[in-house]
Amino acid sequence: MTYTPDQLPDPRNADIQVYVAGELLPRDRAKISVFDSAVQGGDAVWEGLRVYSGRIFELEAHLDRLEASAKTLAFEAVPSRDEVKAAIFATLAANGMRDGAHIRLTLTRGEKVTSGMDPRLNRAGCTLIVLAEWKLPVYDQAGIRLVTASNRRNTAQCLDSKIHHNNLLNNIIAKIEANFAGADDALMLDIDGFISETNATNIFMVTNGELLTPWPDSCLPGITRSVVLRLAAQLGIPATERNLSLSEIYNADEVFVTGTMGELTPVVEIDGRPCGTGEQSVLERLQQAHAELTRTTGTALPE
Repeated sequence: MTYTPDQLPDPRNADIQVYVAGELLPRDRAKISVFDSAVQGGDAVWEGLRVYSGRIFELEAHLDRLEASAKTLAFEAVPSRDEVKAAIFATLAANGMRDGAHIRLTLTRGEKVTSGMDPRLNRAGCTLIVLAEWKLPVYDQAGIRLVTASNRRNTAQCLDSKIHHNNLLNNIIAKIEANFAGADDALMLDIDGFISETNATNIFMVTNGELLTPWPDSCLPGITRSVVLRLAAQLGIPATERNLSLSEIYNADEVFVTGTMGELTPVVEIDGRPCGTGEQSVLERLQQAHAELTRTTGTALPE
């Protein structure tokens, strides 16, 4: 389907070039086969990356996770890291993107010889997709509202959250519930009733100056989450990973979410209850440190 610029969140994205399996294609022609594993079963892995001031932030960490997820799922004929980087750089160059861009990097198991679940039907190697868009952080920096989802975040007994896979129905079902409740996103609990993450981000809370976040057991150990914990240590902010309950987060001094798509965003309401004391002193320190880090570090784009 072709969209006009006025139908898109950013009109510049109407004319983007997308990298698909070795080719740069215009948006309306950027497609994969109906036999591709991403279509057949959500059998793919992905990463979200941001471009700041001519640099890709935490590129190596994202590629480490992409490769680990592909290895866990026993993908074959995975493109080399140099090939993936070259595809990313080529896509950004084709779109003239050096700042204010978000990259959705997807690696599927590839095309099957016939429809079916068996990975042995995949004989052509992986499909690499680089979708770069003009996209600023997606959340309102004044704060977002959450509602607790009724469905539970996947446990490692069922589907390990450390695999950054494309089968996102667990998260999407929670997001649908948040949409119907008029909230921005859903807060997801693990199978034991402890806080896990939202449908799209990791979550932190602050109590008496201490930064707290759930164990990465039923949540994705996010790249931005790791950066925040690292920055907290540098800033002398005590930080602890442990099980957290709804009661604790209802009574927290500050709550915020983290992710590449939205960076660090305050939470102002959970389940209809005002969230926090209204002061965001710890969050503001971390936001400032994160902004400085994204401005000054990362993998430089070729000139």
